[in-house]
Amino acid sequence: MIEDDLRAAFARHEALTPPTGPLRAAIDRMVVRRRRRRLRLRLGGTALAVVAAALTGFTAMAPRQPETAHLLGDPASPAPAGVPLNVLVVGVDGNADRQARFADSVLLVHIPADRSRLYLVSLPRYLEVTVPGNGTQHLNAAFSFGARGPQPDLNGGYRATRDAVADALGVRIDAGVALTYPVVRELTDVVGGVRVCLPQRVRSIHSDRVYPAGCQQFDGNASVDLLRQRAELPDGVLDRDRNAERYAASLLQRLQERGTFSNPVVLEQLLRHLSSGLVADTGDASLATLGATAAQAARVEPVGVVLPGRHAEKSNFNFRLDPALGPGFLAALRGDRLGEWTAAHPDQVTRLR
Repeated sequence: MIEDDLRAAFARHEALTPPTGPLRAAIDRMVVRRRRRRLRLRLGGTALAVVAAALTGFTAMAPRQPETAHLLGDPASPAPAGVPLNVLVVGVDGNADRQARFADSVLLVHIPADRSRLYLVSLPRYLEVTVPGNGTQHLNAAFSFGARGPQPDLNGGYRATRDAVADALGVRIDAGVALTYPVVRELTDVVGGVRVCLPQRVRSIHSDRVYPAGCQQFDGNASVDLLRQRAELPDGVLDRDRNAERYAASLLQRLQERGTFSNPVVLEQLLRHLSSGLVADTGDASLATLGATAAQAARVEPVGVVLPGRHAEKSNFNFRLDPALGPGFLAALRGDRLGEWTAAHPDQVTRLR
């Protein structure tokens, strides 16, 4: 009896029920819009990673604050001359699925106001910096302090590293990217490998592979293997930083040869092959503007230099600025005069070829 009454009640009110077709269509449209927005965000971050990897050759960077409106909306024109730009690139020996460790490599890409060339400045991992709430630490530990948690927080790790670098060098960081080694491996393979010129023999302690002195082709696996090596090199981690500069210069040349920055079809094909183990910070500029500016400055071979200084003996390998060269280098960096400084100190410049 109750069942019959319920059926009768449903029958009486069925005519009052609004049609579901328009509601379902609205839901479908909302889902499509959200999927497209997620895709734009991922492509934006990945594209900046390509730009940053081309500039410095590494993985890992995070946003200052999410500024998604800047990512894809502006035309591809360079940033106006007259203002230098500093792009930070942090390379992490790990992946996005496990607890982030230390930053293996940190490079600052300086683009001078006249866009004449790129300067690849390697920042030693044992450089003493101040990490808010954690006192004086090695630079590579800043990422670990910012990224710690149940899941690795690449954004937090990048922000902590960015703030430590800005404070230590006294410069503004305008943009950045954080990449993991799996992304470096993918990127290298997608562009068909890179040609790196080594000034000395390198033996891998991880794979036991030997890379002879001279110019040779590196695929993704070999590139990551090389970038991780510091044992048995005369200057240890400093020589590894110099090899990172050589890899970056070669990757940049390879991307230029493929017309990656000027051909949106080629760029899209490259983006489809890269994974999501990265985060990006475009700062106040758009992705297109950063890419065009980098392409303009990359028309000539970049200049590589390691922050002048030395590791203190019997002091946990702490790296301190050279008291004679360090202040002048920092003044040149802050004053956009690295061209003058490197010309006056050719022995501090990394031979890239």
